[in-house]
Amino acid sequence: MLNFNFLHRKDTMKTIFITGAGAGIGLATARRFAKEGWFVGGADCAQEALDALEEEIGTDHCSTHAMDVVDPASIQRALKEFANRTGGQLDVLHNNAGILRVGAFEEISLEDHQRIIEINVIGLLNVLHTAFPYLRDTRKSQVVNMSSASAIFGIPDFASYSGSKHAVRAMTEALSIEWERHDIRVCDLMPPFVNTGMVQSNNNSRLITRLGANLSAEDVAEEVWNLTRKPQLHRPISWSLRATSAIASATPPQLVRDIVKRLWKE
Repeated sequence: MLNFNFLHRKDTMKTIFITGAGAGIGLATARRFAKEGWFVGGADCAQEALDALEEEIGTDHCSTHAMDVVDPASIQRALKEFANRTGGQLDVLHNNAGILRVGAFEEISLEDHQRIIEINVIGLLNVLHTAFPYLRDTRKSQVVNMSSASAIFGIPDFASYSGSKHAVRAMTEALSIEWERHDIRVCDLMPPFVNTGMVQSNNNSRLITRLGANLSAEDVAEEVWNLTRKPQLHRPISWSLRATSAIASATPPQLVRDIVKRLWKE
C-alpha cells in the first residue's frame, strides 16, 4: 500500500476518474495522483487488476469499478458508485482506455478495425457523455483525453488507430469550446510510442522499431499531472514531438506525407 504523509477527508480531496486504470498509463496515473493525496476512481474491465490497484492505494484514497467503455450501463454504474464516494465531485476525468493493432490495413480483420474505433472513439464518447453532469457540477473541472502523435498525420500500419486518435483530437477541440461555458477545461495529451504492454504486443511496426518506445507510462502520468496544473488544449509529449507538431502545422500536407512515407519505408 502507498505510504501517504498526510490524510484528507474525502469531501475535501481532489478527485480523478481514470478509464483503463488496470495497467500501463492508467495505472501509473492512478499512482501519481494518489501520491498527491487525490481520491482516485479506477475503472477497467480487468477485475484482478482493479483488486490489485485498490489494495495498493487503499480504500481511503481509491474506489475501483468494473467497467467497459462500450457498455453505457456499466459506465453509469461506475460513475454513480464513484460519485457516492466523492459527494458527486469529479475534478478530473482521464479518458485513457484504448486499444492498438498494428499492421497492413488489409491484413487486419474488419472486426479488429471496428473494435479499435468502438473502444477508442465510441467508448470515449460514452464516457464523456455520461460524466458530463458530474463535471458540470464540480467547480473548475477538467477532462484529459488520451490522443496520440498519430493524430498529427495519419500513420501507415496504424490506419484505424490513427483515425481514432484524429477523432479524439477533434472531440477535444469541439468540447473545449462547448464546455467552456460550464467551466470545464478539455485537453488532450499526444505522446509518441510509450513502452507499455500495448505497444510491446505490437512490435511488428517498422516505425516503432526505428523510432523506439522511449517514454515510460510514468513519464506520461507525470504529463497528466502537469496538464492539470497548467491546462493546454493539445500537449505533445517530448520536445521533439512538440517541434514536429509545430512544423507539421505550418507545412503543406503533401510534404508531411512525404516525410512520414520516408520514415515508414526506410
